[in-house]
Amino acid sequence: MPVESRTTIREGRASDALRPLALERGVAEYAEGSCLVSFGKTRVLCTASVEPGVPGWRKGRGEGWITAEYAMLPRATRTRTPRERAQLGGRTQEIQRLIGRSIRAMLDDFRFGEHTLRVDCDVLQADGGTRTAAITGAAVAVADAFDAMSSAGVIPVSPVKRLVAAVSVGVVDGAPMLDLDYDEDVRAAVDMNVVMSGEGRFVEVQGTGEHGTFDRAELDALLDLAVSGIQQLQDAQRTARAGT
Repeated sequence: MPVESRTTIREGRASDALRPLALERGVAEYAEGSCLVSFGKTRVLCTASVEPGVPGWRKGRGEGWITAEYAMLPRATRTRTPRERAQLGGRTQEIQRLIGRSIRAMLDDFRFGEHTLRVDCDVLQADGGTRTAAITGAAVAVADAFDAMSSAGVIPVSPVKRLVAAVSVGVVDGAPMLDLDYDEDVRAAVDMNVVMSGEGRFVEVQGTGEHGTFDRAELDALLDLAVSGIQQLQDAQRTARAGT
């Protein structure tokens, strides 16, 4: 299935173009690492906090752990969403597990002592792609947090081997498109989130036929779009990190 440029249905943005992207580091003064990431109108504050100790099931190994939490502020959406207080919703649990898995793929092992790196991704404004923006921003925050640990002498060297980034793709109005905003996402016949490492390897692919099925050619076109978009995201991550 050919990837076409169809600017007329995306307010001037081609089907293979990312939304305007921004990665602002160091926005949370007290966190060891932080990044405010914007994918178009979607904005997510990502912080990485270092805590002593590890979960009970990891104690005594001399290894650390990375875990993630995700939340959407009440007016991040077009109508107010109640806070999740007593129990997390299924969507929230699924997203924070995805973020955790993706960020842990930045390391080859957890031999950085019994420390927990807790990643918090709080959606300030949602216009589609909150999980992919969160992963992309969290990777920068986590890399900065490990650098801070190394600089402080807590660990001898950062264990980060690679960055990770993520983007959404989908089939909207019969055409494959990159980095869907909310209006495109709700119309998508196929919706997919792709996470990749800086080495060009896949971390996770989540794809669903929302209103039907899709064939191999459509899958290949979507993956090609995702790879192209993630390469651009990784370039932006490296540029942001180079400003250290």
